[in-house]
Amino acid sequence: MSGPGEDGAKRAVRGTLVKVLLHRRTDRGMTLEPYTSRCVRRGELHELVATDQDGAGPGARIDRVGFLGFAELTCAGVVDRGDGCWIGGRLVGTVLGFDACHFPNHYNILIAAAADRLPTGGSLGLRPELPVAFTASPLTPP
Repeated sequence: MSGPGEDGAKRAVRGTLVKVLLHRRTDRGMTLEPYTSRCVRRGELHELVATDQDGAGPGARIDRVGFLGFAELTCAGVVDRGDGCWIGGRLVGTVLGFDACHFPNHYNILIAAAADRLPTGGSLGLRPELPVAFTASPLTPP
């Protein structure tokens, strides 16, 4: 179980990286959804996208992105803005929000990057089968 979330304690949402992405864009045009949390189901695939546009609010246009990869979720749960995003046991950043341009196929989960301006899956050395986790506190490893 992770620490307190927006409305109380919650378990970490866990998954597995299934595809690594390598590209960056500075003109992507994603839009932050007005919701600060999304319920996710076991077995869903979601795209993990880093940005250095931290602090953007609902409705903001997100252009500067680095694509990390797709993760298959191995348990259901709630992903909240501010959750830590861990890949391979390393903190990649915190959840900034969600873009639903591909929904219901998948959400783009936007991650405010902790380091490496606009990291990509390649620049972080990611590989398929690495564990992915979203924790209520970015200070609490999964």
